[in-house]
Amino acid sequence: MIKKIVAKSLKKTGVLSSVAIRLVKITGKSKNAIHPKHLIKSEPSWYESEIKKTDEVLDIGCGVGQEAIKCAKLAKSVTGFDISNTNITIAKNLARENNLKNVKFFVHNAENKLPFSNKTFDKILIFDVIEHLKNREELIKEVKRVLGKNGKIFLLTDNPHTSWKNFQKSADLFYYSDTDHKYEYPKEEIIKLLKDNGFKITSIKPDTYDTPLKPFIDLVGGLSLSLYSQLSNWRKRMVLRRPSETTGFRIIAQSF
Repeated sequence: MIKKIVAKSLKKTGVLSSVAIRLVKITGKSKNAIHPKHLIKSEPSWYESEIKKTDEVLDIGCGVGQEAIKCAKLAKSVTGFDISNTNITIAKNLARENNLKNVKFFVHNAENKLPFSNKTFDKILIFDVIEHLKNREELIKEVKRVLGKNGKIFLLTDNPHTSWKNFQKSADLFYYSDTDHKYEYPKEEIIKLLKDNGFKITSIKPDTYDTPLKPFIDLVGGLSLSLYSQLSNWRKRMVLRRPSETTGFRIIAQSF
């Protein structure tokens, strides 16, 4: 009985983030339906100091293009692709709104071979992508192929071993962060995957604090960005105190 109640509750909360995205547009916070996390003012992203003016950057699974647009303001050029036509349409709109000429977007499935020549890029972003794939190692091999000598990847991947996820797992419930996730790598496994495919880990840090309240916090963001910002900062402080409860890992790895 308890399992059914928890499962029903999880199903309901799973749609709250989607509602928050729609609310962002409905309430006039943005012309486009995007996650509220992209609208709060914050410190530079964890990887931005690594982006150089001469860099050719690739954003794999770019979503609505927010990270690609950040990079385009720092790098020589940026290419982003996503499997969703809707996301790419929004990304192109955002690029036009920011008057950026050095960023381009197109639709592509990361399960397939990357449509680029060897050693095309200096830096590659892979945020919340590999968990959605069946051909995960094949993508990492492709990333190695299209990355230039001593190039770097910035990988954000989910942590499957937080207390909240362990609780769901103990109740025989689906415990991954997204119902589309095929696999979430424990820290040791993602490190091994990268090392086995020609990468040296130069940095690995926690992302933000995992909590069952996350979908509700996202919903708050659709209504109040100031309150959402406060809650987001709370999660950042909490993960520093309890790094094992991180939602995921921010990894910088260099090709060799």
